[in-house]
Amino acid sequence: MSVEEVLIQFFNVGLTHYLLLSLVLFCIGILGLIISRNIIRVLMSIEIILSSVNVNFVAFANYTDLCDLKGQVFAIFIMAVAAAEAALGLALLLALYRNKPSVDTETYKELNG
Repeated sequence: MSVEEVLIQFFNVGLTHYLLLSLVLFCIGILGLIISRNIIRVLMSIEIILSSVNVNFVAFANYTDLCDLKGQVFAIFIMAVAAAEAALGLALLLALYRNKPSVDTETYKELNG
């Protein structure tokens, strides 16, 4: 095997690599949701989970339907929803911060209905 063949084989990125990346991002996001007590970190974890979903959509769209852009359109739609979610979440956080100056999730336990 020549050096060129080894490099081509090394840099050949398949669907499995994208799925592993998405799995790692999803696990980091879930771990951040479970462990974190800071509301800002919780919002960031949700964004990481949505990013892993975007990686899945684009990867599957790239390997299944090359002519259609369904996966990319879904990914852009998810990015728009994530931006709206972040803006709404930060607005709610600012409103809650006025009542209790803390971003710890434990301080807002009394808000449970």
